[in-house]
This record gives sequence, C-alpha cells and structure tokens, in this order.
Amino acid sequence: TASLGMEAEQEPLLGNRTSGNREGDIVETEEHYKSRWRSIRILYLTMFLSSVGFSIVIMSIWPYLQKIDQTADASFLGWVIASFSLGQMVASPMFGLWSNYRPRKEPLIVSIFISVAANCLYAYVHLPASHNKYYMLVARGLVGFGAASTDEVQVPQGNIDQVAVVATNILFFVVLFIFALFETIITPLTMDMYGWTQEQAVLYDGIILAALGVEAVVILLGVKLLSKKIGERAILLGGLIVVWVGFFILLPWGNQFPKIQWEDLHNNSIPNTTFGEIIIGLWKSPREDHNERPTGCPIEQAWCLYTPVIHLAQFLTSAVLIGIGYPVCNLMSYTLYSKILGPKPQGVYMGWLTASGSGARILGPVFISQVYAHWGPRWAFSLVCGMVVFTITLLGVVYKRLIAFSVRYGRIQE
Repeated sequence: TASLGMEAEQEPLLGNRTSGNREGDIVETEEHYKSRWRSIRILYLTMFLSSVGFSIVIMSIWPYLQKIDQTADASFLGWVIASFSLGQMVASPMFGLWSNYRPRKEPLIVSIFISVAANCLYAYVHLPASHNKYYMLVARGLVGFGAASTDEVQVPQGNIDQVAVVATNILFFVVLFIFALFETIITPLTMDMYGWTQEQAVLYDGIILAALGVEAVVILLGVKLLSKKIGERAILLGGLIVVWVGFFILLPWGNQFPKIQWEDLHNNSIPNTTFGEIIIGLWKSPREDHNERPTGCPIEQAWCLYTPVIHLAQFLTSAVLIGIGYPVCNLMSYTLYSKILGPKPQGVYMGWLTASGSGARILGPVFISQVYAHWGPRWAFSLVCGMVVFTITLLGVVYKRLIAFSVRYGRIQE
C-alpha cells in the first residue's frame, strides 16, 4: 500500500500520450495530443498575463487609494483588496459549472471582456468628484469576477474521499489566506517601519515581489524533481514549516522603535516658520508633490509608540522564506487535490477550490488590515503563526488520506 501511494504521488498529472492505468488503457492520437498542449500553453500565457497585472496593481493600491480619496484608511484598504476575491469567489463555481456543460472558450472570453472593462473603470476612479474609494471597491470586485475563469483548470468521479477533498480545501484556504495578508500588509508595513514614501514603497516592494517571483520559479523547478523522490505530501508539510519560520522571524524584537509620524502635529502646533525653511520650501516646491504625505509610523496607531521596529534584514529574511514556502504549498495543494479527484471533468470541484482560495483572499486582507491597524504587527504575525501551526496539525491528521484516486480506486477493487 505504501509503495502504491508513493508511486501515485510520483506519476505526472498530464500523463503520456499512450499510457495504461487503473482506469483503463487510453490511446491519445497525435492530433489530440497537440491540441491538448496548445490549450495548456494558451492557459499558461493567460494566467501569466493575469498574474503580472495583479502584481502590478497590488503594490500600488495603497498609494493610489490615498491619492484619490483622503478619507480612506488602512482598514478600508483591506476591503478594497478583498473585493477582488469576493468577485472571484462568486464567479468561480459559476464558471466551473459553465465550463463543464459548454465550450470552455465561452466563459474565458466573457471573463476577459469583464476584466478589460473593470480595469478601465479602475484606471479612471480618480475622475468622480466624491466617493472615489467606493468606485475603486466596485472596480476591484469586477476585476475579480472576470479573473475567475482563468483559474478553472480542467484536468481530464467514483468514490472520491470527501474528507480528503474538504481537508485539501481548508489547507488551500490557509495557504492563500497567509499570502494574501502578506501581500496586503507589505506596503503599509514598510512605510510605517522604514519611513518610506509612497513612491519608495511601490518601487522597493515591487522589486522585492519581483525577486520573490524569480525565486518561486527556481523553487518550483526544484520541487518537480524533489516530488519524485519524497512525494507531494511531505513537500507540502515542509513548505508549511518554512512559512511558519518566516512569520516567526517577522515578529518584532528588541528595543529600537520605528520613526513616528509627527509632521502633522508639528505643522499645527508651530505656526512660525524660519527664513531658511521658507527658502527650502520654495526650492522644493517645483520638484515635489504638494500633496506628499508625511512618512513614518502614524501616531494614530498607538502601537507605534511601544512596538519594536522590524529591521530591514529581518523583513527581507522573512520575505525570502515566505517566498519559498508559499509557491511550494500552493503547487502541492493543487496537485494533491487533482489527484484526489481523479479522472473526468473537474470544473465544479476546481471551482469550489478557487472559491475557497477567493474566500481566503477576502478574509486575509480584512483580517490583517484590522489587526495591524489596531494592535500592530506583533499580534498580527503571532496569530498567523498560530494559524500555520493549526494547518500543520490538520495535515498530520489527514496525511494518510491525501492519496491519488487511482490508489484509492485500486484498494476498493481489491
């Protein structure tokens, strides 16, 4: 039994052109083989372009929101980011069911049209005279609705282990929840901890995420080889442990505190301006934006006064570890889920998996923005560490049930 489980974990998802398996010998023609891979490559390109667009937007949402609507705060940022996933969660089961009964290009074309229209709306949310933050909220929700069908991966049910299905959905939820909150908080965190301006935060955090993307490519290539030796379940467990270490390192330690954002108080409490300050102001005026916000940790966030700073080296080390653990966990969750479901269309089940991930992307940003704004990074990241420990425990409980459909089907026949 153990050898069957390892063998099933090592077999490729897409299989070979001519292969025999427990579900029967299937011979694929050359024409079908080429057509299948052409569709897969188009899907790769679609998801790549979608991910590039998402990465570009996610880093600039916070500065963009502050610029178009001064009433928006960090708490509202969480809702804006969550609206993308809310739209995705609503649309995913619909597109999954649609793709099972109709040509799959239909939901894909409709979703692309919605995405283009929604992104145009997002680009012009600064034009209305008021309530701009709510227009952004709607625009991001529509973008998420349009992005749903790109996640409906069709991989060509029997006695499916529903416990394994539910457990994998929970594991996937937590994995997406953790990364969603990380990419949400990275810009406010670096602006608070290191006194970066909006422009610096967008640039530097964008570079960090780009580096993590390159890191993920390398990691995933290595995981492909490693999975043949130890299997997906062990790699998933290792990825969760790496993620836990990353967030544990991100906890604030020491006696050094972040720079406090006093500028607004100074402007209100010191009416007199020296001649030198006037000259400096005139020299800067043509070069700088008059609406540039003060930098540092806002005094409105009480925890800024007593929470130690997260050092840059500490943050970068954590980002590297999370950048290793997240893609590993994400890929292994998808792979295990597909193998648990087995052959035949998986559109609806994959729709529910995507909905689970979308739910995580809704709750993750809202959770981190609320906890971070009110209690600070120490509470926020401690709670995340607790969630990862819970997930590792859950994986340990269902570890033996996360096996391929072919292995379970073989056992039933025996």
